[in-house]
Amino acid sequence: MRRLAACLSVLFAALVLIAPPAAAGGPVRYVALGDSYSAASGVLPPDLTAPPQCLRSTANYPHVIAAATGAQLTDVTCGGADTGDYLTGQYPGVAPQLDAVTADTQVVTMTIGGNDSGVFIDSIIRCGIAGASTLGTGSPCKDQYGSSFQDTITTTTYPALVQVLKAVRAKAPRAEIAILGYPSILPASGGCFAQMPVATGDVPYLRGVQATLNDAIERAAKVAGVTYVDMTRVSEGHDACQPIGVRWIEPVLLGTNPVVVHPNALGEAQMAAQAMQALRRL
Repeated sequence: MRRLAACLSVLFAALVLIAPPAAAGGPVRYVALGDSYSAASGVLPPDLTAPPQCLRSTANYPHVIAAATGAQLTDVTCGGADTGDYLTGQYPGVAPQLDAVTADTQVVTMTIGGNDSGVFIDSIIRCGIAGASTLGTGSPCKDQYGSSFQDTITTTTYPALVQVLKAVRAKAPRAEIAILGYPSILPASGGCFAQMPVATGDVPYLRGVQATLNDAIERAAKVAGVTYVDMTRVSEGHDACQPIGVRWIEPVLLGTNPVVVHPNALGEAQMAAQAMQALRRL
């Protein structure tokens, strides 16, 4: 009998350890951090409670998650944010994003890193300019910039991601924390010049830059002990070259979003779905 009691005690303790903690008398306390991919910049309707500079939408994936789960959302996502804006205010009157995270926060989501050192947006802009100069032929961007974008991600963006993810974990040690990767912007080959003004030979090059960024995010998440939500595989076939209703990212030309090369409402909904699937408390 004593042995049975001991076994039951061990079993109970194991169940307590693996079971997700229940919200104490209320909805899950959920904080959303991140950049324009988290804020859904350019997607209607706008969030009128947000600082105007942040271009936040009420159709962003944090709002979709909160509506689907009943979570109590604190949304401080802001277009243009980089990892430094977690620690210092991005704009006058806008608090550091980490200020929103407290010890009783239960869930945190974010998409961040793409704006660090301007690498992600710079690679898209510069490759677009280079592609236009050759009318979409060759690989002028790769020829000009080589590994410089990827080198900056590896040497600068990655350690910054580790730092801020550890800072989020320190502020909310019992929270489930997820960082989402960036959805695919371009198809595996070919592209769609001039809708996306990237030369044919630079399409795999730009995909390589994005892959390096997502890899840095995934590795940083592992080091910091947070969940990485992979958006690459699930977003294949939904890039900016696809038609309306299929694409999750809007192109530079003939798109529906004034903030180009960003997720549309469908893309935000799919990001929400992937995050909810990854997080036990939601």
